[in-house]
Amino acid sequence: MTSGTTRTDRTPRTIRTIAGGVTAPQGFRSAALHCGIKAKAGALDLTVLATDSPVSAAGIFTTNLAKAAPVLLSMRHLDRTGGVARAIVVNSGCANACTGVQGMADAGRMATEVADILGCAPEQVLVASTGVIGVTLTMDKVVPGIRTAARSLERDRGSDTARALMTTDPFPKEQAVSVETARGTFRVGGTAKGSGMIEPNMATMIGLLTTDAQVAPALLRRVLEESARDTFNAITVDGECSTNDTLFAMASGASGVAIDDETYPALLEGFLAVSRPLAVDIVRGGEGATKVIAVNVRDARTRDEARQVARTIANSPLVKTAVHGADPNWGRIVAAAGRSGVRFDVDRATVRVGGVLLFEHGLPHDHAAPQAAEHMKGKEITIDVSLGTGGAAAATIWTCDLSAEYVRINGEYRT
Repeated sequence: MTSGTTRTDRTPRTIRTIAGGVTAPQGFRSAALHCGIKAKAGALDLTVLATDSPVSAAGIFTTNLAKAAPVLLSMRHLDRTGGVARAIVVNSGCANACTGVQGMADAGRMATEVADILGCAPEQVLVASTGVIGVTLTMDKVVPGIRTAARSLERDRGSDTARALMTTDPFPKEQAVSVETARGTFRVGGTAKGSGMIEPNMATMIGLLTTDAQVAPALLRRVLEESARDTFNAITVDGECSTNDTLFAMASGASGVAIDDETYPALLEGFLAVSRPLAVDIVRGGEGATKVIAVNVRDARTRDEARQVARTIANSPLVKTAVHGADPNWGRIVAAAGRSGVRFDVDRATVRVGGVLLFEHGLPHDHAAPQAAEHMKGKEITIDVSLGTGGAAAATIWTCDLSAEYVRINGEYRT
């Protein structure tokens, strides 16, 4: 439990972790099932998340120019409705990416089928897909699955939705909190999937966030973007930006707590409290991962520059393999920081691993390497870099180690 105020908001609030995931907020129902996309019998591969009436909605999508059909369709739907939606339908096991005209038709059919059952416009249904690229959906399996799911919506089924999003994920990911303010209590819930092809530049492969606060569409998009910046947009597994990256948010308003300029910081804190553990769990469940690495960079001129350095270090195969082998190779960290394209003073910079000083004033502290190596044998690794340039900005990027298991998983992904 945490409580208190921020520098920009003096409204007291208390945030508590609660159960329920994406359906913890009032006004949301879901259903998930196995429709036959995944070969394994009983493996959930389709889910529908819906509200009782149209609500505020927002989305952030991949910056990849090879956008999948469901990404293009959902962007179009949010634009046409001005940020209003009734439901989200997601399938796993097939990305419906690079599938041409047929792919767009299939994504549209998914929206239409949900809309027909719920009695809303197809434009009020958002669509997401994840899985193998270049394969068309088996619509003779997907359509009956959608019809069954849309007729079977229930409360408290968020855990099923979390499992239905999974592809190579080793475990489902969900989180929810209640936010108590002077105006009342609202909830924020969420679920996410992602294990490989994680270098979002938007969010993650698939993420669903919900709240029962009353939030206008423009304000919902703002909180989604701001919360993603230091959570879903601050992670990397392998530096690969997917064709399908999608993060959705919906606000039912069922709590009766209205969000305005005064209560916005409480909403942002709630979104961060849900998004951060989900984002870190994506890294924790990265393909072949055995360690979570937090790369902290300070002394940058701007937060964007701090993020750029941290991301360069986090994406370095040499750094990631050194962490996997518990080798405190500070030289790889310095080299990555120096090539990041951001101002860097090697004679003033410092590098710490697990709080152990390994590099300072252009010289190594190799006598401390055994202590740093002990830290690197653990599951939670910290790398701290000061750029030595006297800036006031800092940032953190989370990543994981690179193992032989990552190569095996991706070498066999389609076979």
